[in-house]
Amino acid sequence: MNRDAAYHLVCEFTQSDSLRRHMRCVEVAMRSYAHKFGEDENKWGVVGLLHDFDYERWPNPPDHPLKGSEILKERGYPDDVIYAIKSHADYLTDCPRISLLDKTLYACDELSGFLTACAMVRPNGLLGMKSKSVVKKMKQKGFAAAVNRDDLHRGAADLDVDLKEHIQFVIDALERHAEELQLTGSAP
Repeated sequence: MNRDAAYHLVCEFTQSDSLRRHMRCVEVAMRSYAHKFGEDENKWGVVGLLHDFDYERWPNPPDHPLKGSEILKERGYPDDVIYAIKSHADYLTDCPRISLLDKTLYACDELSGFLTACAMVRPNGLLGMKSKSVVKKMKQKGFAAAVNRDDLHRGAADLDVDLKEHIQFVIDALERHAEELQLTGSAP
């Protein structure tokens, strides 16, 4: 799988910079987990990058991610990549998360969005962020209210990792790319 072709597909279907950043964040987290688990970093990264590429055009379930999965199939993406992307949608009950790839995508998706929201309100963005402060933010119902906290807990549980460790792992992965992701905050 060609990462550049995948990014071109993202740009073809997604105009929103924030949605592109989200997909890039998930790509970074997925690559880090692939490295940790001894899996194919490129493949896992492409899954993270492509998981929401159809969302801007087809935001309503089940169009997202089913419309995207049709496009991916037409373009020759492997079945396990397409399945993992479909499995990140809870409402597709015929696509339970089975593989480590499926579970990792689900665990990284909402968390990456939540961490981005946390970074946006910190003077240093992701830099120096700790899981303890993220867990505190999770308890604030009004903060990043669109992020389902149950999904954050379920993702870590399905991946069989401690939630705080999972949060810190993803923070650390994203922090290495904070400047590129424009998540360094407003501090000099």
